[in-house]
Amino acid sequence: MNIIEWHPSSRVPDPAVVVLDESFNRCRLPLAKVERLATGFRWAEGPVWLGDSRSLVWSDVPGNRMYRWDKETGQTSAFRSPSGYANGNTRDRRGRLLTCEHGGRRVSRTEYDGRVVTLMDRFEGKRLNSPNDIVCKSDSSIWFTDPSFGILGNYEGAKAEPELPTNVYRLDTSGKATVVAEGINQPNGLAFSPDERILYIVESRSVPRKILAYDVVEGRTLANRRVLIDAGPKGTPDGFRVDVDGNLWCGWGMGEAGLDGVHVFNPAGKLIGRIDLPERCANVCFGGVHRNRLFMAATTSIYALYVNTQGVAYF
Repeated sequence: MNIIEWHPSSRVPDPAVVVLDESFNRCRLPLAKVERLATGFRWAEGPVWLGDSRSLVWSDVPGNRMYRWDKETGQTSAFRSPSGYANGNTRDRRGRLLTCEHGGRRVSRTEYDGRVVTLMDRFEGKRLNSPNDIVCKSDSSIWFTDPSFGILGNYEGAKAEPELPTNVYRLDTSGKATVVAEGINQPNGLAFSPDERILYIVESRSVPRKILAYDVVEGRTLANRRVLIDAGPKGTPDGFRVDVDGNLWCGWGMGEAGLDGVHVFNPAGKLIGRIDLPERCANVCFGGVHRNRLFMAATTSIYALYVNTQGVAYF
């Protein structure tokens, strides 16, 4: 596999951290630089911080593996192989790992003893497509997107005919699933605003691609669909996370300078900054003791940057 050539900046502030609006200066640490933690993957996705083990776990979707980076040693090792062509990951409110799997066309949970159990693989008797990204709300309900990417061929899963539309689902603590959003052309990344009154969803096959916003009604349903961010003719939002001020930190890329990396939008949808990377970024998460380190899964590599804000606490 070709390794993307990358050289860390020899200067601070790091020129890869680009201020596009004065408000982004509050998020930037002038002495912090982009670091590459690991490389050599096929398509890195779904990073999740495991604070109890001070480690980062992520998926290599076509590699059919999950990996773990240890903060104390700086070493990367296999976390799970095969992974069921795992994609998005998060943790539930009890700290258990939740994973979207293309292979099993399911959402799974890793128990404390290491067992991997199926939470959902069907809706109304029909198989899910290929769950992609996932978040856990403060009431412990699980929300996830179900595009068809993992069944379109034999690279990120196994080719199959879809049995369901590309919906967004809510799975409650009793195991009951409901469709919360439909009619989205390949829903992808999703995240709640800090107060959980808004759910953001990437529509990844609309032209142009969009990040949609919905009002969360009584914590259970969605209403008032609207376009928060029009990505333009070349924009490719994928997965994202939200900081405590409501800014969206979005994986982005199109194989061009200024487009590969992370785009940062304020709650009104204005682009305020970006982090330039040499590769298209698929997804991000916040981690570290203070949730102030941004981890970026970018095609073949994992990058990190300390920032002057914090990701929303999940539990």
